[in-house]
This record gives sequence, C-alpha cells and structure tokens, in this order.
Amino acid sequence: MKYIILLGDGMADEPVQKLEGKTPLEYANTPTMDSLAQCSTIGLVHTIPEGMSPGSDTANLAVLGYDPKKYYTGRSPLEALSIGVDMKESDIAIRCNIVTVSDDDLPYEEKTIIDHSSSEISTEDADILLQAVKAELETDIVRYYTGTSYRHLLIWDNGEVVELTPPHDILGKVIGSYLPNENLLKDMMIKSYEILNNHPVNVERAKKGLNKANSIWFWGAGTKPALDSFEEKNHKKGVMISAVDLLKGIAVGAGLKNIEVEGADGTLHTNYEGKAMAAVKALTEEDYDFAYIHVEAPDEMGHQGSLERKIQAIEYFDARVIKVVKEEMDKARVDYRLLIMPDHPTPIALRTHTSNPVPYMIYDSTRLLEKEWHYNEKDAKNSGNYLEEGYMLLSEFLENRIMN
Repeated sequence: MKYIILLGDGMADEPVQKLEGKTPLEYANTPTMDSLAQCSTIGLVHTIPEGMSPGSDTANLAVLGYDPKKYYTGRSPLEALSIGVDMKESDIAIRCNIVTVSDDDLPYEEKTIIDHSSSEISTEDADILLQAVKAELETDIVRYYTGTSYRHLLIWDNGEVVELTPPHDILGKVIGSYLPNENLLKDMMIKSYEILNNHPVNVERAKKGLNKANSIWFWGAGTKPALDSFEEKNHKKGVMISAVDLLKGIAVGAGLKNIEVEGADGTLHTNYEGKAMAAVKALTEEDYDFAYIHVEAPDEMGHQGSLERKIQAIEYFDARVIKVVKEEMDKARVDYRLLIMPDHPTPIALRTHTSNPVPYMIYDSTRLLEKEWHYNEKDAKNSGNYLEEGYMLLSEFLENRIMN
C-alpha cells in the first residue's frame, strides 16, 4: 500500500455572496475530487490547536502527525532547516519577508502595507535586493539568508523570541502599531525602505507595473526545532514535494526526502503536473511508501483577495495534480490511499488564515464506498465525521481506521 497526501494550502474558505453562498471549493469545477468523494470518507478536522496562531507551520505539522503543542518552536526555524542554516541553541530564527509598503512621503510608521509578496517576486530579484540589505545591515549579531521568492531568513545571535505580526494579517493597514517593539528589528525595517525603495531593481519593477519590493518585514520568530523521524514514527519512508521553504524545512526535520521539481515555484502557474509525476515516480519506481504533495497557490490567491484566481488554483489542483496522481497510480496497478485536504482556511474576505476546521477526504483504491456527497466544506460537515485533534488524522489515514 502507498500513501499520498495532496494538500491544497489555504483551499478552505467561507461562503461568498458573489458565488450564491457557495465557497470557492464548492463553486469550483472539481470533477476528480467530487468523483472520489462518492467512494471515500469525508469529514472535518481541526488542524490548529486551541490557543495557537492559524499558520501553515502549525497546520502542516499537524497534518504530518506532529502535535504542534509538543513540536512547534516557531515557523522560521523550520525554514532555516530548508535553507541549510545550522542553528545554534542560542540562535533565534526570524522570517524576513520582502514586502511592498506605500511609496509616499509619509514617515515609515505611517505607511500602509500593500502586498506581502511584492507581486510574487522572483527569487532572483529578491536575492539582489536582500544582498543590498545585507551589505548595509548585517553584523556579527544578525545574519541574512536568501530563501525563495519573497520568503527569506534572519538569524539573530543570542536574540529574543519577540512578538511579531505576519504581514499577510495586516494588508491594507497602516503599519505603525504593528512594528516590533524591539529597536534592533524595527530600525532594520525602517532602514531597509531607504535601501530598497529606489534600488534599480525596484525602479524597473515599477516601470513594468509590478509592486516595488521596498521593505523587509520580520515575523515568525522561534528557536531551534527538534522533530522525531517520520519513518521511525510511522514505519513509512517518505518524500516531500513543495516549493515552499517551510514545508521543505519540516521535511528536513522529519527525515523526509525533498524532491525538487523544475518550475515548481509556489505561484498560480507552478508546475502542477511535475509535482504529481515526481510523487508517482517516487512511489512506483523508487523505494518510498509515502508522498506529501503541497500546492501553495490557493493560499497565495486567498492572501491576494482574488476570488477568480483562487477558484482557478483549486481547479488546477484538481485537474493537474489529483487527477494525474490517480490515473498514474491506477495505471501502475499499485494499491494506494489518498488524503486530500487543505491545511487551514484562507478566506477571500479576510485575506489571511483562520482556525476553522477544514474538510478532509480519504480514498482507498482497494475499498470503494458508495456515497452521495461532494468534496467541500458543507458536505464534509454534513458527513458527521469530525476530528478535534488534527495530528491524529495521519495515523487514522495510515491505519485505515475511519474508512466508513
């Protein structure tokens, strides 16, 4: 038996009036997921523990069977694992986004945050800008590391785990009251605007109609992580397929192999088919039992507040990942199970994450059920299946305990 998790990041949502009260998942044309739902178990699962922030970090840990209350030490330390930073016990890792703040004559504290991803900036452009910041602000105490797209890293020697606000939580808001109370971090953010706003890369971006990547933004501070081996816990040898440093870092910590897919970039136009085929190859041609396919696009479109593009991302996920995986696994004549789900909701109306339960679906190629539902939030709720502790879903998926 082979096991595949297909995760559409931020895919869950709330009913949208423009969609006649349907959610984007309910409205989208998803024939593969709906067909699977009729012979699967569906339900709701709470991936965010009570009292914890609704992030992809805590949620994906839970989906992989790690209790966030036990294993979570912060988001950025997991990303540090992906980048290859060898943290000391005294180090604090902090996410360093390159964001867009308003280009005006107002003091930095009075500017508004426009875009948490700077028009989904390329890693190449972002690296040039981060090197400019690094040249002026890096010291023996703070070190900058390039990640992917807008997502980068600061390591603060003997620092503090200070309270910091995710930029995607305050889109469209004046930033003053959300800046760090810690002066070192705040001063670097202010100086970064002076370094970046008129940088040649941003001058060219503005000419092309792209948002300037004109400020760094710190959030997600944490200490060195320690995850148990996924293989030792679950007796499954696995791979991770994701374009996002957070997921790659979780994989490093858990001992899963990261598979790099050309053209996989975490955007709406990522290489969906390449991700699907990489998983199938690992499971059918190589010595792996488990694959985790992470697709970032629905979450990014949710943060952008783009209803049309979020629906498109969900439809791409259905047609270009799930359908491909199912057809190829069937063709290989290998018994397999699929777990299809989001990690958390990213409602279009809010443009940020929430802690609400998310719909899951478990399909077993050897045990076909006959149901009358579709895969969406409403039918998952109506199924009556509900798991309060999200980290328990993995063992139930692997052990086939809730197939009914």
